Parts: sequence; structure tokens; C-alpha cells
Amino acid sequence: MTVHPSLEPYADAWTHSIEAITELVLPLTEGEWNRPTPCPGWSVRDVVSHIIGIECEQLGDPRPIHTLPRDLRHVVDEFTRYMEVQVDVRRHHTAPEMTSELEYTVIRRARQLRNEKRDPATMVRGPLGDQVTLEHALRLRAFDVWIHEQDLRWALGVPGNWDSPGAYVARDLLLAGLPKAVAKGAGAPPNSAVVVDVHGQLEFMRTVRVDGTGRATLEKSPSLGPAVTLTLDWETYVRLAAGRVRARAVAGDRLKAEGDPELAEAILAAFAVTP
Repeated sequence: MTVHPSLEPYADAWTHSIEAITELVLPLTEGEWNRPTPCPGWSVRDVVSHIIGIECEQLGDPRPIHTLPRDLRHVVDEFTRYMEVQVDVRRHHTAPEMTSELEYTVIRRARQLRNEKRDPATMVRGPLGDQVTLEHALRLRAFDVWIHEQDLRWALGVPGNWDSPGAYVARDLLLAGLPKAVAKGAGAPPNSAVVVDVHGQLEFMRTVRVDGTGRATLEKSPSLGPAVTLTLDWETYVRLAAGRVRARAVAGDRLKAEGDPELAEAILAAFAVTP
């Protein structure tokens, strides 16, 4: 799909998820667009509006000039305020308006990706207007559309694609934030190890090792006598790490913690590595 092989996995994952989202929302009735999602304050319409808006920005379209209402309780900081603009300008769009804009935006973005000839290290505009590499920007888009595909599936009661190409992108991105969550967020002691054992649609085991200086690294090798072992299914891992659910709201049969109970609680409290 692209000239550079390093971009292909992200372009493929993005394509798979964005096509799945389009298929999900095309047949929706007007009322179904208003269903709540796991994203605070956002309906199905709002999530799709967010996707459209960010993809338009990646195409180089100017951001809307729009003043947000003051009564949006889920808008709590500069990040949520920035993200809300593209959502609120579409909040009263009809179902046909939403699907038409989504399809048109996907066509434009797919064409852009097919014709992409820039080096993956080229600096481009990121999701918050900052400068990031083209590879990182596309990686974030593949992750974001897959996560929001799952938000929409949850809202609409249509589970699926937990092992799609986007799931593997999400796994690696979420795992990249795990060492910081364990060492800094939870304050795991020096010379300790934490094991995360995930089963289900994606299965993997990772060990976070904290050295004598408090620096944490992620390893695939198991640990003998870890301070904490967390065993959970892939869906629960995603929902916790993406901040869609709190550990206390997870059913006991879906999450098992062994070892130091205080450290386990602190890790789970810091587990969300994405807004």
C-alpha cells in the first residue's frame, strides 16, 4: 500500500479498522447514533466525529473555528478541549451527513496513503498539532481507529476484531507504556519484577523489571518470584490500559492479582496509559 515497508503494517491496520467502522455505522438509525460509548461524554456520533476530524487534520485541512459550550463536563483540560472541537461542530449532524462525510474522508485518506512517498522519518503534524514522524503519526492513527472501533462495537453490541491487524498495533503501543506505569505510576521498588499474563484473542506474557536505580524495562522472558503477577484476558487488558474501565469495575473472573496486594492495587490504579 505504501512505498516504505515500515509504514505498511500501520496503513493496513488503519484500513482494516476504518472499513469496519464504516460498515458498522452505515445501517444505523438516527437514534443509534446517540448511544453512549465508553468515552466520557461521547456518543456513537461523537466518536465518529472525532475520527473524521482527526483524519481531516492529517490530510492538512484547517481546524474548525468553533467556541465550545461551557457545560461539557467531560472537557476538563487542554487535551480534551482540543479534541472536543472537531466533535462539537458535528454534534447536530444527521445520520446521512455523518456517513457521507466519513466515506468521503476515508476515500481521501486512503488515496493519500496509497500515494505516500515520504520517508517514515519525515516530520508531520501530530494529533495535537505537534510535530512527530510520519511513521509515529500513522502508528497512532492505526491505534486510535482500532480503539474507537472497539468503543463503537461496545456501544452497539457488536463485538469483533479483537485479533485484527489493529489489535497487534494496540498491543505494542499499550505495552510500551507499561514500564512507566509500574515504576513511576505505581512506585514498584528497585530490583523487583511484575508479570502480566494475558490470554484470550491475543495471548502474551511480559515482565517489567525494575533495576536498582528504579529504571524499568519490558521483557518477554518470565520472572521467577515476581512481586506481582496479573492474569487477565485481552479485552480486559485493553479496556484497563486504554482507560475505558477501572480495575474495581472488572469482574473477578476476568482479572486475577497475585503477590503484594498493595503494589498490585497501585499498578492497576496506574494501568491506563492513554486518555
